[in-house]
Amino acid sequence: MSGSAGKFDGLPEARRRGLEKMEQVYGFEMSDGEGDFFRYTTEHLFGDIWQRPGLTDRDRRLLLIGLLAGSGGHDVLTIQIPAAHAAGELDDEQLREVVILLCHYAGWPVGSRVNAIVEETIAKAARAARPPE
Repeated sequence: MSGSAGKFDGLPEARRRGLEKMEQVYGFEMSDGEGDFFRYTTEHLFGDIWQRPGLTDRDRRLLLIGLLAGSGGHDVLTIQIPAAHAAGELDDEQLREVVILLCHYAGWPVGSRVNAIVEETIAKAARAARPPE
C-alpha cells in the first residue's frame, strides 16, 4: 500500500506484508501490535491467507461479509462493508444486491441490520463526494 512503504521497514517480511495487507483490506492505517493474537492475525491471516492465489480480495470480502452477517458479526461488518466500498470492490448497487440475497438466506432481521450498514456507507460516501458549500 502506498503511504506505508517505509513505515514497516525493519520488521520481518511476514509481519511487514501482513500489516500492509491489513491496511489495504481495512482501509485505514495500522500500527504494529503485540501478543500472539496480533501476530497470528498479521502474519498468518493477512500475511499469508489474504495473499494466496485463487481468490481476489473482492471474493474474500464477499465470503467474509456473508459469514459475518450469518454469524452476527455486525461490529466487523461496520469495518468490512465501508472498506469494500471505498476500495471499489463493491459499488452501491452491488452492496444493495448483497443485502437482498442475505435477507433471503440469513433472514430478514439480519438483512435489515446489514442494510442499515450499507445505506450508511453509501450516504457517507455521497456526503464525502459532494463539493464543499
